[in-house]
Amino acid sequence: MTNDHSKKIGLIAGNGQFPLIFAENARRAGLSVIAVAHTGETPPELSEKVDEILWIRVGQIGKLISFFKKAGVTDAVMAGGIRKTRLFEMRPDFRALTLLARLKEKKDDALLRAFAGELEREEIRIRASTLYLSSILAVDGEMTRPLTKAEREDIAWGWPLAKQIGGLDIGQCIVVRDGVVLAVEAIEGTDATIRRGGTLGKEKAVVIKICKPQQDLRFDIPAIGPGTIQAMIEVSASVLAVEAGKTLLLEKEKLLQEAASAGIAVVGIKGS
Repeated sequence: MTNDHSKKIGLIAGNGQFPLIFAENARRAGLSVIAVAHTGETPPELSEKVDEILWIRVGQIGKLISFFKKAGVTDAVMAGGIRKTRLFEMRPDFRALTLLARLKEKKDDALLRAFAGELEREEIRIRASTLYLSSILAVDGEMTRPLTKAEREDIAWGWPLAKQIGGLDIGQCIVVRDGVVLAVEAIEGTDATIRRGGTLGKEKAVVIKICKPQQDLRFDIPAIGPGTIQAMIEVSASVLAVEAGKTLLLEKEKLLQEAASAGIAVVGIKGS
């Protein structure tokens, strides 16, 4: 399709399928996608799905801003995470060092807000990462099979706990069974948490993934994909409960089909 090149969206790409899916949807909506990708994080195939691309190392903020300004980008989206372990290997440029020096705390949210503020000072506005992606957001209710009474009880019991853990900025996912917390997500990510908790629960574990109470949807939104379902299948977990309207289902059709085939209940819960 021919894009209207007067309409541009900047894409700050992290890891996983999210940047690829965002680029496809934005171009389908008629936009020209100008991407900044991170070496060692972003899938190389993103190059084929955007109009312009610059590859940088984590922490090269000055380079990112210069590229967007030269391309005439005034609106941008952050899609895909940067592994937290990668942050310990970052080589910040002068702009990033100046930003870090101003911060009193180095938590994810504080770093991302400061980064967004730096771009907005340059008249580059960070938009919600759900832009153009409403068709793959989790809906309210059961998306594969009906829940059992015991599964509903586990979700109702675990949901507020997951919210509290998210509120402490520890992680977004917990694994529970029969009123017992089997695993809490920290730096290892959702799929590793599922494998750890599911192994301890033997089978029929309930996975709960929430949107943190303080989550800024401009640059951080929960996402699950077929890999999440695969991790659940490996440990015979039975339920995946996610926040309706605030969770992306990457490769949605494939994800729900694989979950249904494995007898896994995927359910969207309206957040508090």
